Amino acid sequence: MADIPKPQGERIAKLLARAGVASRREVERMIADGRVAIDGKVLDTPATIIPDLLGVTVDGKPVGKAERTRLFAFHKPTGLITAERDPKGRATIYTALRNALPKGAGRVMPIGRLDLNTEGLLLLTNDGELKRAMELPASGIPRTYRARTFGEITQGQLEDLIDGLTIDGVRYGRIDANMERRTGRNQWIELTITEGKNREVRRVLEHLGLQVSRLIRIGYGPFALGELPRGAVVEIQKHEIERFRSSLKRTRNA
Repeated sequence: MADIPKPQGERIAKLLARAGVASRREVERMIADGRVAIDGKVLDTPATIIPDLLGVTVDGKPVGKAERTRLFAFHKPTGLITAERDPKGRATIYTALRNALPKGAGRVMPIGRLDLNTEGLLLLTNDGELKRAMELPASGIPRTYRARTFGEITQGQLEDLIDGLTIDGVRYGRIDANMERRTGRNQWIELTITEGKNREVRRVLEHLGLQVSRLIRIGYGPFALGELPRGAVVEIQKHEIERFRSSLKRTRNA
């Protein structure tokens, strides 16, 4: 029996994610909601394989071809919501990004989130596939924070976090935590996590009896906040993105 030829191309959800329409999971929801069509025919499955995005529309609008992957580092200030819009009318990161992003940056999506009162490094990309890969806990990408806290804590207690802990039934994995400096009951603590659960750092520190007065993300994978001014954006070079993507592939294949 002759082999049945495989369709040429890739899944439409993957292509739309790469084109920066949304993450692959979000694209799948858009398809389920009947918002994606090919040559006027509404799709009913994200498994549709196509060679390119010619004739594809989202909400009736044609989708352009996928642009090269771009990645930006943004120093998010406190007081901004990591979302496109907020029902309560609070300012979002896009309020600040309007003037901070370079011209021609196009639509970008945040990789992960920083809550309202957390500042520091927020990565932004036009590539939904890269976004998803960097957010997956299985990727094991380290996120590093500096926290200013008040209360009693010892280096020994911080070192115990390396084994993880459970708080209110939620399991938090390995946390590498070290005391940077302390003055009386005030201290700066540096913590590195790999899961990125919602409000993970704050919850762990508060569980230890500490009050968190400031929380700054200073690193996400190999990308660092460095001296980037608050509210500013810098584009990460193409060769750095490719090197990082190669490391992600090696991690998955290990």
